[in-house]
Amino acid sequence: MKILAEVKQWLGRFSFRTGVIVLLCCIPCYILSFAQMALPISVEMKGVLWFVLFGMAKTFQYGGLTILGVEGVKRLKERFKR
Repeated sequence: MKILAEVKQWLGRFSFRTGVIVLLCCIPCYILSFAQMALPISVEMKGVLWFVLFGMAKTFQYGGLTILGVEGVKRLKERFKR
């Protein structure tokens, strides 16, 4: 638990802009995780690619949200409302 708290504290030191960039990096990973299903490769390789790409998308998503924090998420919502 101590390591998790240290990582969360470290991520919290990044700027709002960095949080938004990291959060936006999850979009191409989500797209690629499903788009690769159309490739002419084996089912096993598709499963591995999906696992890796979807995992990267989730990592970017949660990392970005951790960097932004509660106040950053509120700030993003306000920008999208305008």
